[in-house]
Amino acid sequence: MATLTRGLDLGRVHVDVPVVLAPMAGVTNVAFRRLCAEQGAGLYVCEMITTRGLVEGDATSLSMLTFAEGEQVRSVQLYGIDPDTVGRAVEILCADHGVDHVDLNFGCPVPKVTRKGGGSALPWKATLLGQILNAAVSAAEPYGVPVTMKTRKGIDEDHLTYLDAGRIAEDTGCAAIALHGRTAAQHYSGRADWDSIGELKSAVDIPVLGNGDIWEASDALAMVEQTGCDGVVVGRGCLGRPWLFRDLAAAFDGRTVATLPNLGEVMAVMRRHAELLGEWLGEERGCVEFRKHVAWYLKGFPAGSSVRDRLGHVSSYRALDELLSDLDPDLPFPVSELGVPRGRQGSPRKVVLPEGWLDSREMSGAMDAAAEDAISGG
Repeated sequence: MATLTRGLDLGRVHVDVPVVLAPMAGVTNVAFRRLCAEQGAGLYVCEMITTRGLVEGDATSLSMLTFAEGEQVRSVQLYGIDPDTVGRAVEILCADHGVDHVDLNFGCPVPKVTRKGGGSALPWKATLLGQILNAAVSAAEPYGVPVTMKTRKGIDEDHLTYLDAGRIAEDTGCAAIALHGRTAAQHYSGRADWDSIGELKSAVDIPVLGNGDIWEASDALAMVEQTGCDGVVVGRGCLGRPWLFRDLAAAFDGRTVATLPNLGEVMAVMRRHAELLGEWLGEERGCVEFRKHVAWYLKGFPAGSSVRDRLGHVSSYRALDELLSDLDPDLPFPVSELGVPRGRQGSPRKVVLPEGWLDSREMSGAMDAAAEDAISGG
């Protein structure tokens, strides 16, 4: 198998393997990013931070800006709806935190965000999208920091925005655009439309990254071959499987590798994950934070409901080690889980939007600042 690519260039940032870890709330913190980076090369993006929280010095937002000592590319995804606030937030990231790459989120489909016109609802307002991107690119330019954006196909099949978004991203100087091949109405249900990724790639000259239904390394290669995209964004596929990045690195290097760790090897990764969380948060808080990952790691293994339940309540390394010792390390990886969706799926649903949102592609009034509060629980 021949090497498919030599990497991905985003402005001055070069990524050896054209794979991006999608920002996932409560998941892609410094510990998880480090864990994934230990498995293989790629661009590992910090979980999403609100621009208002950053500009106002919110403690929770600032705590998320934690990077490992060896984290070579500091990559952060921002969420914002006001051009001025977005620009100020990007300036803070570049000037005060040494960030090397900024991604803007226009793909979030959750109601508490879209009902205020944020996330995947925002690209419908084309002029506003351009203003936000222009503010971000202008703020990052003096520092040589590339700005990218992530979006979805549109609000629903009757209100598609991805081709316009690609044109706007290119015109405002974005270094790349990532497209999740689903509409906001689909949430995470059904199959991702890879054809839309290919259409976007044909429509713009900046790099296009494809996102959606990459469960195995072979899926990434298939997406690149089908769409011509310049790289892939991996989200739910790596939940409980950080070694997927090892497989991806091998696949893009032309080597066929499918990591099938036995339960003992999975347990070692679990222990490492908890340890990294403990280094960041302290042992007890780190173990509590680790609990959410247990079901993902053990998915498909015959581990028993009792052990699973007790693992979901650990608060110390000792307790974790004792429970893991009850499992059979020689159990083979459940091949039935290969190529199977992981994490949330749900079903299609009507997108909650501000009143009259779809009447025009232009803004008719001021954006409600509560949209940014919504995503941080404010």
